Parts: sequence; structure tokens; C-alpha cells
Amino acid sequence: MWTISAAMLQFPMPGPVAPSSSVSRSLRQQRPLAGSLQTEAVNCRYMLGKFHSTEGISLQFGRRAERTRGLVPCFPCCSSALVEETCKEKNLTHYCKWSNQRRLPLKYMLGGRAVAIILAIVQTIIPVHLNGVFASFNDGFISPAEAVLNSPNTKVPRSAEVALRRAIPAVNPTMKTIQESLEDIFYLLRIPQRKPYGSMEGDVKKALKFAKDEKPSILAALPASQQEQGEKIYAALTDGPGGLAALLDSISAKDPDKISMKLASSLDTVARLELLQATGLPFLLPADYQQYPRLTGRATIELIVEKGDGSTFTVPTGGGPQKSGKLEVILDGYSAPLTTGNFANLVLKGAYDGVKLRSTEQAILSDNELNSNGTSLPIEILPAGEFQPLYRTTLNVQDGELPVLPLSVYGAVAMAHNPSSEDFSASSQFFIYLYDKRSAGLGGLSFDEGQFSVFGYVVSGKELLSQLRTGDIIRSAKLTSGADRLIFPSNSS
Repeated sequence: MWTISAAMLQFPMPGPVAPSSSVSRSLRQQRPLAGSLQTEAVNCRYMLGKFHSTEGISLQFGRRAERTRGLVPCFPCCSSALVEETCKEKNLTHYCKWSNQRRLPLKYMLGGRAVAIILAIVQTIIPVHLNGVFASFNDGFISPAEAVLNSPNTKVPRSAEVALRRAIPAVNPTMKTIQESLEDIFYLLRIPQRKPYGSMEGDVKKALKFAKDEKPSILAALPASQQEQGEKIYAALTDGPGGLAALLDSISAKDPDKISMKLASSLDTVARLELLQATGLPFLLPADYQQYPRLTGRATIELIVEKGDGSTFTVPTGGGPQKSGKLEVILDGYSAPLTTGNFANLVLKGAYDGVKLRSTEQAILSDNELNSNGTSLPIEILPAGEFQPLYRTTLNVQDGELPVLPLSVYGAVAMAHNPSSEDFSASSQFFIYLYDKRSAGLGGLSFDEGQFSVFGYVVSGKELLSQLRTGDIIRSAKLTSGADRLIFPSNSS
């Protein structure tokens, strides 16, 4: 459980996450069955490997009694021949609950109360309406790989780079189609055995075809001042050494390491092109908040930190101990325009220069709320799949509500709560979250996920975060890029 005190984050620490009592609104759509024999083979081998090697996965699906007897559960999405073949390779006993091949004795089946608890847990982690599950027992079941890959553990970005890339507005739908096709490959690379290189090749060819067929619309979405730079980035995406053509060559060579590197490069190029296209917010702010500064895109903040006791930082790739360290934070105004606008405005005013830090196991907090000259804004969170942020409300992750900018990323930057009202953020006190999956809840989510206004991430200098202690100092904070995206209404200061 948490060791952050409520006084430090201005937030009462919650208890353990209870199973949801209602079906998530995002889990109501039935997932399709596996579409081909090849997909079935991948799914079956993937799930058998997972159940055999990871107790956490088997427990999530409520199969503990089966696991203790050395039996491996499977699903009818896999044909019997494929199951038998895979089990023979892994020297495992085959058991299929929904077939006549083997059945556990009644004493090993869980009691009614336990089943009810398991079904409640399944609601929170498998993106299927339970009525659809029961109805599908006779007609086939959802792909188990689909179930795992759509659980909160994989739906939520696990790095700042992925979260920031997904947060870029879809100015040109083709670019998001390309991005989604490429991100699918990340999931395929996680399959431990017999990676589906054919599926990967299909995803890349699809992305490359979209890029070439839709070149006019992609370039037309660029502002006139960015046309030249955009054309260079487009060329790098399609034919560059780190682009889609090079990614296809790596897949043909069946080299997972090279695929991973080329894939990251291609997605980075996609993000650069999307950022050029996104010249402002794709939504209007509510009338009640029009008077506040807002950030209409991305900005970068540089924090110079020093040890309060005169000691030094250890930097792995630097020339020995250093008296100061640099943290680079990217602010995302696309998801939290008011929160980032307030923070960037405070940085310009020098409000964080000389501010001391407080350290806990889960967060690094700025100790400056009493001397604040910022504005206490409503909590601002953009849910995944929504068009614009929500205000003065938090998300219920148990019901499948997930933010575009998750807290469950090491180095997430968020505003603390206002000490007087949990519907509002503090006027200037922020914290850097030290996410640790060992202290997370179901699906690897922070117990506080969806409860704070996350507005950016530390993207450089993350190795310093674990070295910061109470009494250390922010020597200076500077806005190094994105000042042109900071808008001040005429009646704001």
C-alpha cells in the first residue's frame, strides 16, 4: 500500500481496489474471434506459455486449482490439433474446460462464492460483456491473446514516449491509422514463441500503402510554414533508414532486436509529422475557463536540481559526480491545456526557482504551495477515446475509464489536489510520480490512476529522480521551447 501521506499529496489514500459492481462502459463490445488458423496457433501458443510461466496471468483468469494439478487450460478458439501439438512441445497436460477431452473432478472446481468473485474480477480485466461470454460458450470464445492484450496492463502506455505519442490529436486520420498499425507490432513482439512475422509484415505493408496513397492529404494537413520540413519527415518515414521500408527489411530478416529498433524509429517519425500537423487544440475550452492561460500544444521545461546537503548526483553516463542535475519535462497541452498553461506561466514568473522538494517512496513533491501565485484550476483529465478533457471530475478505472496521460508511468508529472477541494488542483504544487509496478493494483495500474491532473512527463534525467531527497532544491526552472503555444487571454495576468 501507499506510504505517501495524505498531507503531502493533499489526497486521502485509498484502500485496496475492489472488484467493480457494474460492467465497464468500455468493456461492452464483444471482441471478434480469431480470424485464421495462423492467428489461432499464435494465440494458443502464447496463452499456453503465459499460463505455464506466469502465475499472475493464470490467477487473473481464475485457474489456480487447475494450475496446481499441472494442467494447462486452453480455449476453443484454438483447434484441438494445435493445442495437442503445443502441449507436446512444452511437455504439458492438455485440458480444455469447454470440450470433452478432460474435466477436472468436482472437488477441484471453485465454489459458487469464489466463482462470483472471479467473475467480478474478470469484468475488470477482460474487455467482454459477461452476457456475451456465456452466450459464446457454444459458439466459440474470444481470442485469449486478445483478452490479455486488451487488459489495463497493456492498454495503458508504459512509457512517456508512448503516452505522449498517443496524445497527439488526430488532425489527419491516415496518420493515426499508420500509427495504430505500427503499434500493433509491439504487441506481436511480446509473443514469446514463433513470432508472427507474417502479421507484422502485413501491418507494415498496410501502413506503407496508406502513407503513399494518402501522401497529398498528409502533406495538405501541414501548415504552409511547415511544408518543407514536413516533406522531409514524410520522406524519412517512407524511404529513410529508420522508416517503413527499412522496417520491412528487418521483418524479412526475422530479427526481433532490429525490428524493435526500426519500429521505434518509424513511430518517432510518425509522431514528429503529427506534431507538425497539430497546430492547436481540436476543441474549444468551456466558457467558464476562457479567462485562464492555456497551452495549445507541446512545451519543454528544464529543471535544474541540486542537493540540499551539498552532496552530488551520480550520473551513469556522465563524467563522475555532479553538483547539479537537469530534468527535462515535456508538457502536453493537447490533453491538459489549462493545467499546462498555468504551470508554464508560473515557470516564466520564476515561481519554482529555489523551491525545495519533499521526497516519499512514491513521489517527489514541490514544497511551495503556501507561497503560490498561481491559479487553483479544476481537475483536468482527458479520458482515452474522448474528444476533450473532463473538468472537476476523476475517472473510475474499475469501470474501464483510462486517461490519455496515465499516472502509471515512471516520471509522470501531475498537480497535487487543492487542500480545500478535491475537485480542484493545487495552484502551484506539483509532484513527479515514481511509479513502481510492485506497488500497483489490478492490471498494473496505480491505485491513484485517474485521480490527478497529469500534464506531462520527465523525458530526460529520469536517473536523477531516485536520488532526490527531502530538502533538495529546484535551483531554476526554464521554458526552453513552446512559448509560442502559450496563450494569455486579455484579462489574464
